[in-house]
Amino acid sequence: MSSTIREAGPGAPKIMPLTARAAANTPVPLEHGIARNPGMKLDLGFLESVRSVNRSALERRVATLTKRRSIKADNQAAWLLRAIACMDLTTLNSNDTDERVRRLCAKAINPLRRDIVEGLGISGETIRPAAVCVYHPFVATAVDAVRGTGIHVAAVSTAFPHGLAPLSTRLQEIEASVKDGADEIDVVIPRGLVYGAKWRELFNEIVAMRAACGDAHLKVILGTGDLATLRNVMLASMVAMMAGADFIKTSTGKESVNATLPVGLAMVRAIRAYFEETGYLIGFKPAGGISTAKVSLDWLVLMKEELGRPWLEPNLFRFGASSLLTDIERQLEHHLTGHYSANHRHAMA
Repeated sequence: MSSTIREAGPGAPKIMPLTARAAANTPVPLEHGIARNPGMKLDLGFLESVRSVNRSALERRVATLTKRRSIKADNQAAWLLRAIACMDLTTLNSNDTDERVRRLCAKAINPLRRDIVEGLGISGETIRPAAVCVYHPFVATAVDAVRGTGIHVAAVSTAFPHGLAPLSTRLQEIEASVKDGADEIDVVIPRGLVYGAKWRELFNEIVAMRAACGDAHLKVILGTGDLATLRNVMLASMVAMMAGADFIKTSTGKESVNATLPVGLAMVRAIRAYFEETGYLIGFKPAGGISTAKVSLDWLVLMKEELGRPWLEPNLFRFGASSLLTDIERQLEHHLTGHYSANHRHAMA
C-alpha cells in the first residue's frame, strides 16, 4: 500500500506523507480533512478484476486477527476512548422524538460520567462521538443541539432502510436534509440492482445522490446482510466508490444479519484496491449489532491491520452504534474500580 495520503485544501489535492505514528487515543480535529473522492468512470474491467473473493481465506484471516491481538489494561482503555471518537451515535427508532434526539445529543457532548473522566485523567481532553445520526425529521433539532461542538450531524435518507422509493423522491430527501444542516448523508442502495448486476444503473443513482449531497459527505449503505455473497459485497463496494462515495457502510441495522468481520474485511480490501488504483482514501462504517466494547476492539484491530493508522481516525472510520457507548462506559468504569455497574447508570438518552 502506498505511503501517501491526500489532504484537502484549496485547488488540487496535495500529496503528503502519512502522519507519524500516534497513540490510539490521540485527539484530532473532527472536521472532514481528507480530500474528497471525486469518483471515476464506471470501469467494468476493473470491476471484473476484483470479483473473485475467497470466503474461506477471509474467514481464516479474521480468526487470526481476533485471536492474536490482546489489548489489556491502560492500552485497552485508550483503544476504547478511540472507539468513542469514531462513533456515530445513532437513534433510528419508530418512537424517536425531538426530545429523545436532544438527550442523545447531550450524551454525545458528554459521553462519559465526570467521575470516569477524572479517574482516567482526561479532564483536559475532548473525546466525543464523531457524529449523531438521525432520521430526516430530526436533523434540525440535532444541528441546533450540537452547534459549536464539532460533532457532525448525519441523516439517513433515500427511503431508509430499503431504498425503494422513486429516485426523485430519494434525491429530494437528501436535499432537504442538507438544507436542514446535515453535513453527512447515509444513503441506502436498492439491493435488487446488485442481484441483477445492474452496475450502470447503480452507479448512476449513487452519482446523483453524491450531487444532491453537495458539500455534505456521502456514506453509502450496502445492506450487506441482504446481498447474499461476499462477491456481491465486493462489487457493490467498488461501484459505490467509483460513483464518488466518501464512506461505504455495511448495514442499516435493520437487516437480519448486519456487520460481520468477514464482510468488513471484504469491504476494507475493496477500499485498499480503490486507493491503490486512484490514490483516494475512502472511509468505512460498520453498523448494526456492534454493541459491546470487545466487538469494537475487534473492528479497530481489523482497520489497523488491514488499512493502517489513518483508518483509526473519525474522518475515515466510524461505528454505527446506539448501545455501544453504554458498554464502553461500563468497561472504563471497571478499568478504574474493578467492578461493573448496571446499564442504567450510563443512560443513553
